[in-house]
Amino acid sequence: MELEHARTRIEELTEMIEQHNYNYYVLNAPTISDYEFDKLMAELIKLEKQFPQLASPYSPTQRVGGEITKEFQTVRHRTPMLSLSNTYTDTEIRDFDQRVRKTIGNEVEYVCELKFDGVAISLIYEDGKLIRGVTRGDGTQGDDVTANVKTIRSIPLRLKGDFPSQLEMRGEIYMTHAEFNRLNQEREEIGEIPFVNPRNAAAGSLKLQDSTEVAHRHLECFVYYVLSDSLKYDNHYDSLMAACNWGFRISPYISRCKNIDEIFDFIEEWNKGREHLPFDIDGVVIKVNSFRHQQILGTTAKSPRWAIAFKFQPESVSTRLLNISFQVGRTGAITPVAELEPVFLAGTTVKRATLHNADIIASLDIRVGDYVFVEKGGEIIPKITGVDFSKRPPSSQPFTFIEYCPECGTHLRKNPGEATWYCPNETGCPPQIKGRLEHFISRKAMNIESLGEGRIEILYENRLVRKISDFYKLTYNQLIGLKKVYPATDKTPARVVSFREKTVENILKGIEQSKSVPFPRVLYALGIRYVGETVARKLALHYHSIDRLMQASFEELILVDEIGEKIAESIVKTLHQPEMKEIIEELKKAGVQMSLSVEEKQTQGNILAGKTFVVSGDFGSAERRREIEQMVVNNGGKLGTSVSSKTSFIVAGSQMGPSKKQKAIELGIPLLNEQEFLDLLGKSHP
Repeated sequence: MELEHARTRIEELTEMIEQHNYNYYVLNAPTISDYEFDKLMAELIKLEKQFPQLASPYSPTQRVGGEITKEFQTVRHRTPMLSLSNTYTDTEIRDFDQRVRKTIGNEVEYVCELKFDGVAISLIYEDGKLIRGVTRGDGTQGDDVTANVKTIRSIPLRLKGDFPSQLEMRGEIYMTHAEFNRLNQEREEIGEIPFVNPRNAAAGSLKLQDSTEVAHRHLECFVYYVLSDSLKYDNHYDSLMAACNWGFRISPYISRCKNIDEIFDFIEEWNKGREHLPFDIDGVVIKVNSFRHQQILGTTAKSPRWAIAFKFQPESVSTRLLNISFQVGRTGAITPVAELEPVFLAGTTVKRATLHNADIIASLDIRVGDYVFVEKGGEIIPKITGVDFSKRPPSSQPFTFIEYCPECGTHLRKNPGEATWYCPNETGCPPQIKGRLEHFISRKAMNIESLGEGRIEILYENRLVRKISDFYKLTYNQLIGLKKVYPATDKTPARVVSFREKTVENILKGIEQSKSVPFPRVLYALGIRYVGETVARKLALHYHSIDRLMQASFEELILVDEIGEKIAESIVKTLHQPEMKEIIEELKKAGVQMSLSVEEKQTQGNILAGKTFVVSGDFGSAERRREIEQMVVNNGGKLGTSVSSKTSFIVAGSQMGPSKKQKAIELGIPLLNEQEFLDLLGKSHP
């Protein structure tokens, strides 16, 4: 076949396959058999192999996988992926409606949708082509899983119709019951552990390195929100219906509601009907339909004020409490765990449940030997919600919380105002030491992957590692030949972890590579209580080095944005401990990054401190828009997601949304074009 003939046939096959995918996955109305579809796909694969120069990254053949992702890159969301406020009662739904009507007035329309139990995803399209799929992550940034997303046939690789040139679709990736059962049966046949539930299976599948394996798991996706500065629609429902015409799979289980009674009708319908669905849901989402009303209502730091999730009451069962054991975390926190008589609940056999803290045990009056009611929080984590007092024997005795650490015997302490008991033996309690070591090597910290799979415990037991700086003293001769046999548990088969030549080389290589991890992540890796990723990043950008941070007083720390008294107190206490000072000095000598690099410092400034910016419109490319947003953050400013009285400036590109522009004019907020924004920073246009 000649090149031009092949080009024409590839285009024909691509259009035919895309249309059949749309018919099957979006319209649920296939027009050809699976056999006929497979023949078309096989022909396309053959032609692309024969003429590789004609293969496109947006070809339907991409859905079969084949790409290997060694590391998932972290991507910052252009607009934060906020979580929804949850409610379980009719009263709170009525309160939500009253709050909305008090702000908007009585002319309010809602959209009710099912709350899918899967993995939230952000899909970025430019000029109708899928360029990136990103998990929700912490809401501010997530993992780039584009290669795996491309294998999901209900996610279009190319759009059709009159779509915006720059578009973000948000949705939920999930696994059907049928696919979950098929996959678990397959895993049991080959001796692997079955997945716990479809949500865990979907989440784990999306983070597989081999996209071919992801394709094999047949994930699905519903999209439920449209983000673009150039939408032609003024409401949520119409934008979703338009997205269906662009090629997206929209849930058919959706309804516009004009009043609270219609909302409750929808909730009641699906509370009963959810057991007949081919996938899991855990509630109903209620959204204000009008985009203008959404903007007026705005958001809190964590949740939109224009939406709420009604969570269905989870299934509850009764079983006997056999014992209460205790776990010690890396911060020394003591967590009581209920050891239960095995009981089947929401698709799994439950043997253990968290009891949280001593106050929960006391408030529920839980005693060993009781029959307790168990539910699954979010349909996953078992928890005890009450006691069946009718079955309690007269001889029952109140439960007394332990006074000493179950691991090291140290007398427990409780901080004022807190419910959790702690073991204060930070340097001598084995679970705390191992927990800090595991935190240090974790992916979001130093990312030393080769030290996982039980190897930390082996190093600890052989007295090779006791503190995090000890990793950088390890040698080949110390590691080679180490091994440990792990017996089988309820969840894992027996296994042997050994340090062979290649393993040791990978460990030492991973440790060496960790020396280049940026200072903000190193600060997070130190494991200071209350200092998570976000706080560590803010501290690093404010103080630039560990030395300056160690010199900061409590009074100075609380002046830093978002650093409260509890965090400041923990930082001062931890960094002034002799043990931590010794660790920091050893990390410095090892070559770990304990300050911002020259490049990082050069990109930071405070010229925009105290100001909030909204970046809106088209700046020529999505990459350029992200660069502008990063400039705001790097120079001390904050990024806003919607226009409000708190907005200081709007950086406006072409095709800025008319509603945002109108609101900015009404509030008197200055609009800056790109050059005016750069002038504000003292920069010139590239």
